[in-house]
Amino acid sequence: MTSSESTDVLVIGSGFGGAITAYHLAAGGARVVVLERGPWLSGEEFEHDFKFGSSSTRVFDFVIGDGMSVLSGNCVGGGSAVYFAAMPRAPRFVFDRQGRFGHRMWPSAISRDALDPWYDRVAEALPVSQSSWDTVPYSGGLFGAACDHAGRTANPVPVALDQAKCTNCNWMMAGCRFDAKRSLLLNYLPAALAHGAQIRPLHEVQYLSRTDDGGYRVHYTVLDDVDYRVEVGSGTIDAKIVIIAAGAGATPVILQRSEPTLGAMPHAVGRYFSGNGERLNTAIFDEERIRDVLGLSRPDGVPYEAYQIGKGPCVANWDRLDGSLPEYERFSLEQLYFPPGFGTILAQVPDAVGPTWFGAEKKELLRTWQSWLTVFTMSEDDNEGEFGAVPPSGNAVRLSQQMLARGSLRYEPTENTLRGWALSDAEVRDILERDGLSRVMPWTNDVVGAYTVHPLASCRIGDNPATSALDDRHELRNHPGIFVTDGSAVPAGLTVNPAMTIAALAERAVPGIVAAARARGVDVQYGAPAPDGATSSRDAVLPLARSALRR
Repeated sequence: MTSSESTDVLVIGSGFGGAITAYHLAAGGARVVVLERGPWLSGEEFEHDFKFGSSSTRVFDFVIGDGMSVLSGNCVGGGSAVYFAAMPRAPRFVFDRQGRFGHRMWPSAISRDALDPWYDRVAEALPVSQSSWDTVPYSGGLFGAACDHAGRTANPVPVALDQAKCTNCNWMMAGCRFDAKRSLLLNYLPAALAHGAQIRPLHEVQYLSRTDDGGYRVHYTVLDDVDYRVEVGSGTIDAKIVIIAAGAGATPVILQRSEPTLGAMPHAVGRYFSGNGERLNTAIFDEERIRDVLGLSRPDGVPYEAYQIGKGPCVANWDRLDGSLPEYERFSLEQLYFPPGFGTILAQVPDAVGPTWFGAEKKELLRTWQSWLTVFTMSEDDNEGEFGAVPPSGNAVRLSQQMLARGSLRYEPTENTLRGWALSDAEVRDILERDGLSRVMPWTNDVVGAYTVHPLASCRIGDNPATSALDDRHELRNHPGIFVTDGSAVPAGLTVNPAMTIAALAERAVPGIVAAARARGVDVQYGAPAPDGATSSRDAVLPLARSALRR
């Protein structure tokens, strides 16, 4: 089946970058269509397992590259459906980074102060709140106690979470069955629908071409709802404005595939990818030392054995987020939970005689998995990733009916990135191995290379056209009317979870997109409240929005 139609605004992807822009433009009066490659699931449809064919394999995209693998969301709501709801704001020093570019990586118009009002919009809309120690589960308490014992500080993280609804089931990564996690399924997306936006799941965009009137034609295929390798339809939609928010692993591929029909892409499309400097360490704790050294125990008298109880990350160590430190030596450490079946595969055996990630010693290690703690590093990498040849369709060559694919991303960590990882590994060991508390080992890179759950920067905003694909309004250079608002627009690693920053940048981009839509004949206004009707943060940004609307 082939179809063709038209709309004012076509949004590709329904994560933070797509949902936020879709809501504001629909609320402003534009006709909006959202195309999402993945399925549309509600809370009760999320399943607590990682078996192939279950919801958890349907809503993830795990792409193995050359030296880097990327795990991202693949469903209506995008990464927000499967993220851990940690929503810190980026540290102030991040916006002044130069990295390997020799100049400021962020546009001059954006600083922490300039972005704070847009952060406030997101915090009000989801909403985001600061966790307290009263809501921290056992794993966070263990990490906090270990940090304190080592002379470090640790704090609960700000989260988009309804604590009253959370059951501490620790399946947050597989989607929240209880609607405790404030994903986009609960705020921006239903608000967009209420204003007439259309959301179409299982629609995979392949490329863009131009129309005779100066607009764009979006070419898509419709995927089977079980086997994503099977196409069951295709079509095109003409739009005056196109917003690409397919994620940092897919947005550059769509643009690269569009070169024969749109013309040359900016040099930075598909280059300068950042994995947010991410790395994982597993600590295998000695239960008796937890009791004797830290004085901890659960109500039943067991010292810990509670790795599976909790809510993903809840406590972080930010001691190394000091702007006076040199670049590549700044990072945060966050207690994290990956359910067995994923985290257990890549966890290695400390001090192994034989193989570290498989074999008899690994089997023995798995017997004690409830006594583990996983620590997640987010550091400053060198934006060294680059996408190669475009696959025949989609963002990668799919190896199974769901989830698993082989992509063209190439990533070879530089000495700068490696130094940052080594420093963070040493910090984790110093905190968690003190007085025999645990044995620590980084996750292996031998299986799937380095890995990230927060891909960034493959289609960067910036002031320098040689190193940024987008201007500071998120418009694609030399292709007016095309905007990119997902993680690929973030210029570099953030040293913290990036969802809050991606969302704030999307909020900031909306007035400029509205101005561009008006210039193309779309009758659209800016000024919608938060999805629940709140107006305080909207009123605070209106003076900032007016200057963008006049451009």
